[in-house]
Formats: sequence, structure tokens, C-alpha cells
Amino acid sequence: MSSLDGYQRFYSSCRDKPTVTGDLSDVHELAKEPLQGLKLASHAVLDTAQQRGRLKCSKCGGSRMFFCYTCCSLVGVNMQEIPVIKLPVKIDIIKHPNETDGKSTAVHAKILAPNDVTMYTYPCIPEFEKDKVRWVSLNPGNTHAATNSSRVYPLQRVVFIDSTWNQTNKISTDERLEGLLKVELKSRKTCFWRSQRGKPDTYLATIEAIYYFLKDFHQHCLGQEYTGEYDNLLFFYSYLHSLINRAKASAGKS
Repeated sequence: MSSLDGYQRFYSSCRDKPTVTGDLSDVHELAKEPLQGLKLASHAVLDTAQQRGRLKCSKCGGSRMFFCYTCCSLVGVNMQEIPVIKLPVKIDIIKHPNETDGKSTAVHAKILAPNDVTMYTYPCIPEFEKDKVRWVSLNPGNTHAATNSSRVYPLQRVVFIDSTWNQTNKISTDERLEGLLKVELKSRKTCFWRSQRGKPDTYLATIEAIYYFLKDFHQHCLGQEYTGEYDNLLFFYSYLHSLINRAKASAGKS
């Protein structure tokens, strides 16, 4: 769902653009409760990049900040400066062709966990061993829970559909996904800054769904205590969330 471009457009409409300094304590106080207490790498590198402004992507020439959502590459930030996360399963993200790249948080996962995340554009769907794969629904429905069969089958891959809610059905009903156990995430609430008109707050942004799935998988399927192993998947998301909340507050829209 929406990330950097929405933030840039919002700032361009503000008469006074707030400048974020190295101390983000006041910004984080604006964040919603679910993003509190995360074990995140330092955001200092993003502070510096934000103050510098947009740069051209070396691959496509697009004007970007932090990363290029088209090329899935960093812009103005080095790989050594951001966290790289090892995931317990491989993740495939299937993006609807009409989903705007700049409105997707899926790229966050690809950049932060490059060895474990692969992105596809529908109708391109990889072949799956269906007894080793689950696909995750970002919106509630009549589905099975992730923990029902995770100890029966050696789960190796998880599929996420990256699209608007109205576009999801076309991909989810594709015959190539038939037979995959569907996982429902229904107890989490989104912190996404762009409200989904007519949709409940349990409809998650893609990066939120990936994070919450892995957190639950770690606890309930691997049977291990969760101590922040995947919190850095929200490295970009939490930073943008804080920036946008601060911009809204400055504009009197909080």
C-alpha cells in the first residue's frame, strides 16, 4: 500500500514543511500504539537522507527518497547502513499489474530481506509445492488459521498478494493458487496512514501483514519466544508513519 509518494505529495501541499532532526522522540510520540516498543535499527541514516531530499535512481532515473520502488534498490542510502533480515521462510509477493509501485509497501520487504523475498507481477506466478506453501489473506474471511497445519507440513514458502482490496479477488481465485492453504490475519489493526474508505481497520498494508505473519509464525509454529527478530521489517514503515503523522499534526490534521 501507499508509502513514499503519498508522503511527498502531502508535504508538497503543506505551507510549512517540517524538518526532521536526528532526535525523533517527539515524532515517535505521535505514532500509534502498535508501532511502539519495536526493536529497530537507528533511523539516523533516514534522517540524513530525508534532510537531503530526493535523488535520482541510478537505474531508472526516477526521483526517489530512501529507495526506488520501481527498481527495488536503495537511493541515497547504502546497504551497509540499513538492517538486513533473515527470514524463517521464503516469501513470494504477487503484485497486481494495476497496483501503483509508489503506493506499495511490499518493496520494503524486498529491500530489507533481499535473500528471502521475491516479487512477481501478475499474471506471473511461480510454481509451488502446494503442501509446503501458504498464502496470506490481508483481509478477514472464512479461512484456516496458520497454526492449524503448520506442524503437519514443512512450511517453506508464504505467498502475499499485493493489490488494492478490489483487485485482490482476481489473483486469489487464480487456479494456480488453488489448493494452497489460506491464512487469515484478523486480530491485527493497521497503522497505515491512508484510510481505506469503507474498509475495516483489520485490512493490513502488505508489510504489516508480512511482519505480523512472521511474528505469529515464530511464536506459534516454531514455538519460540519472540524477541524482535523481524521488527526491522518495519524499518521504513515506522519511519514514514512518524513523518506523516508529524506532517499532519503540523498542518492541523491530526
